[in-house]
Amino acid sequence: MTEPRRLLEFARGLIAEEFGAAPAVAPTGSWFEQRAATFVTLRRGPRLHGCIGTLRPRRSIVDDVRHNTMAALLTDPRAVPLQAADVELLRIEISHLSALERVEVASEEELRRVLRPRVDGVVLTWRDRCGTFLPQVWESLPDPARFLAELKTKAGLGSAFWSADIVVERYSVLKYSEYESPREVTANA
Repeated sequence: MTEPRRLLEFARGLIAEEFGAAPAVAPTGSWFEQRAATFVTLRRGPRLHGCIGTLRPRRSIVDDVRHNTMAALLTDPRAVPLQAADVELLRIEISHLSALERVEVASEEELRRVLRPRVDGVVLTWRDRCGTFLPQVWESLPDPARFLAELKTKAGLGSAFWSADIVVERYSVLKYSEYESPREVTANA
């Protein structure tokens, strides 16, 4: 079994444990000990239950997935209370982030031109405001102008906001899903 599959099974075990199943056993090995930034997305059918993650590596991938799985399950404001029977309805996706890359642009128009739809995850930071969209969000927001407007709104900025000192970073992901083969979301995909 591949490392991503073992990581997905661990996340599934953590969720089941929350509802009374035996404690989930963390997978071991050097791959699981590497520091990594991840997002865990939980869906009930087509509906998002929760999506929580980290942008910069600060703990092992297994510990990051543990933290983000439980946060997506229990503390994401979009999460609704679940019953034990709901556990089987949840679908798990883990996004393993690349390092953040600063994008130097002079305007929003320039940013729209350099973004790679379906490839780039984007982080916008302005002062104490910050928001990110994973590359998967391009599936529902394929137009760069709309993608950025929604991301600015998520960050607590107006959809038309732009400032010369806004910080833009991008990243790609390796996406692991229970029902798909693991794949990299990159310019070559």
